[in-house]
Amino acid sequence: MPTPEEASSSTTVPSFKELGVIDPLLEALDQMSFKTPTSIQAEVLPHALKDCDIIGVAETGSGKTAAFALPVLQKLWENPRSLFACVIVPTRELAMQVSQHFEALGSSIGVRSAVIIGGTDEVAQAIALARGPHVVVATPGRLLYHLEKTKGFSLRTIQYLVLDEADRLLDMDFGPILDKILKVIPKERHTYLFSATMTTKVAKLQRASLSNPVRVEVSKRYATVSTLLQYYLLTAHKFKESYLIGVCNELAQNSTIIFTRTVNDCQKISMILRTLGFPAIPIHGQMSQTARLGAIAKFKAGSSKILVATDVASRGLDMPSVDIVINFDIPSHSKDYIHRVGRTARAGRAGKAITFVTQYDVEHIQRIEQVLGEKLALWPTDEEAIALLRERVEEAGRLAVKELKEQAKEGRGRKRHRDDEPGGKDDVDRDDDVVEAGMPMKKQKSKRR
Repeated sequence: MPTPEEASSSTTVPSFKELGVIDPLLEALDQMSFKTPTSIQAEVLPHALKDCDIIGVAETGSGKTAAFALPVLQKLWENPRSLFACVIVPTRELAMQVSQHFEALGSSIGVRSAVIIGGTDEVAQAIALARGPHVVVATPGRLLYHLEKTKGFSLRTIQYLVLDEADRLLDMDFGPILDKILKVIPKERHTYLFSATMTTKVAKLQRASLSNPVRVEVSKRYATVSTLLQYYLLTAHKFKESYLIGVCNELAQNSTIIFTRTVNDCQKISMILRTLGFPAIPIHGQMSQTARLGAIAKFKAGSSKILVATDVASRGLDMPSVDIVINFDIPSHSKDYIHRVGRTARAGRAGKAITFVTQYDVEHIQRIEQVLGEKLALWPTDEEAIALLRERVEEAGRLAVKELKEQAKEGRGRKRHRDDEPGGKDDVDRDDDVVEAGMPMKKQKSKRR
């Protein structure tokens, strides 16, 4: 199978050497089998190596991480110092992945990075920061925590600031935290903003203090790769779980990510699948960091063929071997759809995305089709086979609900408010690093009787 670079190669794309990448980085690229720059890398590197600020927009799986890591590492080679760059990302798993990318690309020049994320020990992180890493990769909440609490740590010397998945970082959840961080970072630095979609308003972009940025866009505003086959599956809401098991039976040999809207549904669906003999494992924001990493490791290793996930897993994770993405719950926003289905059909490979559409979801799927500029194909279903599964699936669902209630009573789970009707108030998942630095949660209005 082609690498990301080979998948985007053409006779007109210059080599990394022709783009000005230095020999130590070329050596690392060769060891990682990155032969030819992707489109976003070929467009970004000439401007970045000339010290321009960058706004980079490219579809998922297009090599955005190397597009910002290579120029940062090349400038570090020219001017080595600790705390040279800070990369801010919205999720913990993406932070670890970006750090690994920096260390692999910078292996020939001895680059050290520190991962600063929630869910792990603050003291160990403070020690890592005291050792003077070249690159800090962090989620916003935990980074702000260390800026305010860890004696001797500051970002006053950084030369490069990178916001990866910038559209999410600049939204309402992360915005106040990011504003605090930007106040203690020097304005005299280079800034890179990268995302698969950049719908953020100019006023929000100005928060990052970009200086005459070059905008590099190698995909349309909402784009999916050409190797992705996209389908919708029509079902009544009450029969969704039976149809899901039918699809999983049909695609049993494939590696699959199933996206749900809530933590409760993520847990329930994974329990149903396991009860019916499918090797499924959940991942969501209420799991410990160790458990989340373990789930990803098992999925990547193939010991669990199905990963049931909330949107915590929708952004940035590089899982090249994912064959199928199933949107069990349709995403509310089109850009979330882009990120979810971007977990498959990466690096030139083929993939399928199947979105479940109930009587409550018609407007959502029409909106997604409108921004994509194409109609999704209907996924064929065997109604008789689904009907035969229904009794077993419903029994597995009852067992899952019972187990979740028992976990809540025993203190192993949290009691969650849930309204089963679509569109009702529910516990939509998000990464808890939003509140790492003591940012207040939105208060729900109490009902008076």
